[in-house]
Amino acid sequence: MVCCHGGRRSAGILFFAVAVAACAAAAAQEPNTDAYFVSRFLSKLGRAAPSSSGANGVCFWPGVSCDGEGRVVAFVAAGMDLAGAIPEDTVGKLGRLQVLDLSGNRLTALPNDLWELGASLSALNLSGNAIRGALPNNVGNFARLKVLDVSHNAFTGALPQALGSITGLQVLNASHNQFQGQVPNAIVFGCVNVVAMDLSGNALDGGLPDLWPLRSLSHLNLSGNRLGGYIMGAFQEQLRVIDLSNNAFSGLNFSSGYAGSALMYLDLSGNELTGEFTIAGRFQNLRHVNLAHNQLCNANLLESMGEISGLEYVNLSSTGLHGQIPADFSSRLVGLKVLDLSRNNINGVVPDISSLCLYVLDLSVNNLTGEIPVALVKKLASMDRFNFSYNNLTVCASELSPEAFAAAFARSRNDCPIAVNPDSIKKSRGKRKWIKLVLAVVLFLFFSVLGLLCLAVACRSWRKRCDALPVVKQVSFKEEPAASGPFSFQTDSTTWVADVKVATSVPVVIFEKPLLSFTFADLLAATSEFDRGTLLAEGRFGPVYRGFLPGGIQVAVKVLVHGSVMEDQDAARELERLGRIKHANLVPLTGYCLAGDQRIAIYDFMENGNLHNLLHDLPLGVQATEDWSGDTWEDNIGGVATEIITPEDCSPRCEGKQHLL
Repeated sequence: MVCCHGGRRSAGILFFAVAVAACAAAAAQEPNTDAYFVSRFLSKLGRAAPSSSGANGVCFWPGVSCDGEGRVVAFVAAGMDLAGAIPEDTVGKLGRLQVLDLSGNRLTALPNDLWELGASLSALNLSGNAIRGALPNNVGNFARLKVLDVSHNAFTGALPQALGSITGLQVLNASHNQFQGQVPNAIVFGCVNVVAMDLSGNALDGGLPDLWPLRSLSHLNLSGNRLGGYIMGAFQEQLRVIDLSNNAFSGLNFSSGYAGSALMYLDLSGNELTGEFTIAGRFQNLRHVNLAHNQLCNANLLESMGEISGLEYVNLSSTGLHGQIPADFSSRLVGLKVLDLSRNNINGVVPDISSLCLYVLDLSVNNLTGEIPVALVKKLASMDRFNFSYNNLTVCASELSPEAFAAAFARSRNDCPIAVNPDSIKKSRGKRKWIKLVLAVVLFLFFSVLGLLCLAVACRSWRKRCDALPVVKQVSFKEEPAASGPFSFQTDSTTWVADVKVATSVPVVIFEKPLLSFTFADLLAATSEFDRGTLLAEGRFGPVYRGFLPGGIQVAVKVLVHGSVMEDQDAARELERLGRIKHANLVPLTGYCLAGDQRIAIYDFMENGNLHNLLHDLPLGVQATEDWSGDTWEDNIGGVATEIITPEDCSPRCEGKQHLL
């Protein structure tokens, strides 16, 4: 408690000392001088004035500028955390003051003598304070004022008509207050030299007056008000920036002959505009256009946008846009950085716009179909934001995390191959050092060459031994080769067939003959319930059986050993995609069956034997069951293979494995 009382006593003494010093500094200045008025302003707001002596000492104070006679002509006290009302008999008495900047403080009220500066003041900045009440008509006393900034305060009431009497005003910023009523016609007809007008973020209502008298106006911002009706006379040829967003405008009319050649920034978003927005032949220098959240009906708006080659920002979200994205969109808008076409009725495919250096791309909630170009998918990582959700798109974005994929591709179909699982692949953002990469490549090549040389020597030795007494031998089931396939062959097939309760309820899909109605029961009958007598070969990815479907259709049936790890829908999609692959050297996949946990592939049966028999001039009827357990080839196509075995128990590895043609 003693320490607390001591701290409070010290703080009180320190505050008293500062106050005394401030009063002493003010008292040290001669009354009715500029130094006195500035010092009094600072002391009244709790700031000590600098201790500079001499007649012109005030001219060396921070934020103070003087003319040749030592009179204050500019006073800048911005961002000093000054709080309270501006005191009387201070800055309002600086008779030659031209620039007054009190922005970024916590001032709450204006002094009555501020308007006495009308004969000299040319720039007044009161922005970023908490000044309340109405802006009085006394502001019209500032006949020489060129810049007036009262933005980001709490002014209320109507904009004073007296503003129209300041004919030399060039910049008017009254944004982000609580002004109400209409835009005064006095401003339009009186402030004819205004260059920039910002009245945004208020509660202004009514219609927009015709701005034709404002021939010098280049920047117009009336956004965030309650203005409505038709936009008439706002599009003047000299305007470079027009922001009328977030109002209630219902239509617009361009002036006769208006080309908008100077316009660079146009924002009409968040209104109630309807009908067509015609830009053909206009806005050749436009860089930024935002028409979002209106009800336009242009079918060729995107096509006409392509005529404005300098566009960098395009937002047409929620505008009722329909039609297709032009295929040459990227070649015509080479400088585009932001493209938002979300929440429309755009159809067709996504064109390849990977040549653009986009920061933002949003095509969500449309009717786009087809596959997103691979080149565009690769560019997504360099964008700040992208979204393709709620379309009918197909994409393989394996480099994206599951969270990013879910957020940007909702309702899209992941078309990555079976070997690519986007849920288990995380995007690598690190950069490997080049020396490690070079070393890894060199080591890989060295050991690869060494392994090939060893394999060649071994194969040459084995071939000499194998050529002595070649014998074609059927591998016995009793020998139990390395386990492959989905079940054990030591008993009959009832072990896994029993997993299917009603065999006739499981359909068999035949790609080329969809009208044929086969079931799993037909496969059981065709292969004698997958009896060993119908076994053609065993491979790493499952056994292959020979069968005759109803109608005399001879097929090769493969039971995929790893198929059960996939859901039915994923397995069906992958098998159907494999069925679309057609090549003269590949056995075509003609159908499939999803029986319980088993995935069964159906191929055409090749009656002319296999490649091994043809190469070695063996009889057509010779068959052999081969062990493919060491095979590392990705099993996309099923087939039959043979094995050459000599009495010396030669290894088959040097002969290689070939599939039926």
